[in-house]
Amino acid sequence: TNVVVTGDWNTAHHPIDLARPKNNLKTSGFMPIERMRLDTYESHGWVDTFRHFHSEPDRYSWWSYRFGARDRNVGWRIDYFFVNEGFVDQVEDADIHDDIMGSDHCPVSLTLKGEGI
Repeated sequence: TNVVVTGDWNTAHHPIDLARPKNNLKTSGFMPIERMRLDTYESHGWVDTFRHFHSEPDRYSWWSYRFGARDRNVGWRIDYFFVNEGFVDQVEDADIHDDIMGSDHCPVSLTLKGEGI
């Protein structure tokens, strides 16, 4: 059985997942206890599909409405697709569509390979 777990976790998992990690160590959404939840997923074999395909920094899915954060790309990556390890080979890509406006979040997508799904 293959499973996709997705949603807005309201947590930036690693320092690469937010613009200013040092300034946010005590901020809800980047506190160690919150990040431990995502550590647990990964330690049990779940794969963060975006990071599986994209190791570059400055890719975020949420920006505060305050202080022009989106215009300056001072954001957080808090929206995720996790898949079980046995399913990751059926994933073609995971992406963040930060060019699409509409809310404080932007769309994220998971593209599966066509055959065998």
